[in-house]
Amino acid sequence: MNAPAPYASEPSQSRGRRYRTDESPTRSEFQRDRDRIIHSTAFRRLQHKTQVFLHHEGQHFRTRLTHTLEVSQMARSMARALSLNEDLAEAVALVHDLGHTPFGHAGERVLNEKMAGLGGFDHNMQALRVVTELENRYADHDGLNLSWETLEGILKHNGPLIGADGVPVAHYAQGLPFGIDRIEAAADLELASHASLEAQVAAIADDIAYNAHDIDDALRAGLLTLEGLRAVPLVGPIVTQVLERYRGIEPNRQAHEVQRRLITSAIVDVIETTQSALDADRPGSADAVRAAGKTYVAFSPAMAVAVDGLKRYLFANVYRAEAVMAPVRASQGVVADLFEHYLATGAMPGRWAQKAERAADQVERARVVCDFIAGMTDPYASEQHQRLFDAGGQLG
Repeated sequence: MNAPAPYASEPSQSRGRRYRTDESPTRSEFQRDRDRIIHSTAFRRLQHKTQVFLHHEGQHFRTRLTHTLEVSQMARSMARALSLNEDLAEAVALVHDLGHTPFGHAGERVLNEKMAGLGGFDHNMQALRVVTELENRYADHDGLNLSWETLEGILKHNGPLIGADGVPVAHYAQGLPFGIDRIEAAADLELASHASLEAQVAAIADDIAYNAHDIDDALRAGLLTLEGLRAVPLVGPIVTQVLERYRGIEPNRQAHEVQRRLITSAIVDVIETTQSALDADRPGSADAVRAAGKTYVAFSPAMAVAVDGLKRYLFANVYRAEAVMAPVRASQGVVADLFEHYLATGAMPGRWAQKAERAADQVERARVVCDFIAGMTDPYASEQHQRLFDAGGQLG
């Protein structure tokens, strides 16, 4: 393993945790975060949450859990090549999807609509709520009590939330997400600064993973063919190379070779582009990275254009394909029905019913319902909908 770069995050210099803990004799602070995340209830639930294709459609399509594991592997690889802290990159990658709802972005859209005027719903913010408030496994406190650096990575892996003038930017230009003022960390999460390089690595690993693996799943589903991908940005030249070199092998092996080469080309591009930017600026610490006012971990300009073209192709030909959208529409109805039922009745299990009963007003009650539904797996949401509304079986 390479010696850590001066701009890598150093666990011994962590800004700490909200609740003090004894030092571990065998693990660094970021390794402890990784382990707490893996042992959480929310992490286990990812195995039954949708990535693109709904859970019941097949056993070989990716779920949020398999996607998360793939992201963490890529994040570690890039962090190692850049002499960063692999454990923090892995922790941020493992935690980044804990706030996702059942049925993927379809469930998120419904909850955001239902919570309109009540603070809305944002999956990054929900991940923070999960790890600081909603997980209730520990005897001494709510949440997982993660380090400041991991919390920062959850919140800012895609960049700052506000500008230097305090005005929300980018995805949050219309307003900061609900609950941002309630997050208790060991120190100010500094919404105007960029996150660590390790968090930036996790963010771009997410992009690389879902582009490559959504192609793989779409090929399995019959929505795409390798021949049809020849003219598609980024992946097209790779498909042509593979089909010409491996004419006689099975299509699934050809597809895997395409995916493997696509991931490798993207990762190599990121490492070279990022290392060049770091060599030019020579930030002297992780805090210097935060204060630099820019994202270091990035694709080269040519690769960024190609990645954007691939994303637009996948949006039109996979994410909006009728085979995907039909069950998505059904799942949106499930989430909407469950929200209205639980908001009206409060008839949720255990602590959720108690929290709804104690709610000071309808806004707080709606947030309890939102939190409960957001934590559901796809099968559990479907089962509850069938039980309550006699929905007549599986979605789709």
